[in-house]
Amino acid sequence: MPTYELSFLVRVLPKHETKNILKRAANYIFDHGGIIRNIDNLGTRPTPYKISNHGAVHKEASYFVYKFDFPPAKLTILNDVLHRDVDIIKKRIFRNEAKEEFECTLEDEIKPAPYRKEVQLMIEEGRKKASQKKTFTYGNNLKINPFQR
Repeated sequence: MPTYELSFLVRVLPKHETKNILKRAANYIFDHGGIIRNIDNLGTRPTPYKISNHGAVHKEASYFVYKFDFPPAKLTILNDVLHRDVDIIKKRIFRNEAKEEFECTLEDEIKPAPYRKEVQLMIEEGRKKASQKKTFTYGNNLKINPFQR
C-alpha cells in the first residue's frame, strides 16, 4: 500500500471534542483498511484567509497531519467521508514519494566541487543539453527567405 499524508484543518474546539474529531478521522482510515504511521499536531493558528464550510465562516483552525498507508482504490471513499464531516474545515490528501537513500562519506565532501561525482554528472548533462539545442535558421528549409527583400 502506498503512503499518504492527510493534512486537515479542524474547527477550534475544546480538547476533548478535538480528540473525538481526531478519533473519528482515524477510525475512517482504519475502517477502510488503512494503517496510521504518524500523527502531527501543528497547533491552532489563524487561517490565511476566511474559509467558509458547512454554512460557517472560519478565521482560525487547528492544524493536523496524518501519515498513513492506504489502498488507492478506496481513496475516493475516504475523501468523500472526510468531506462530509462537519468539524473538518479543509482537508487535502497527498501521496508521499519514496525517498532516495544515499551514502555520504567525509572523503567525498572534502573534495573540491569539480572533482565530486555528482558535479561531474551535472556538467555532462548540461553539455548534452547544450549540444542538443537547436539553432534558429531563417526560412526553416523553405526555398525563399521571407525576411529578405
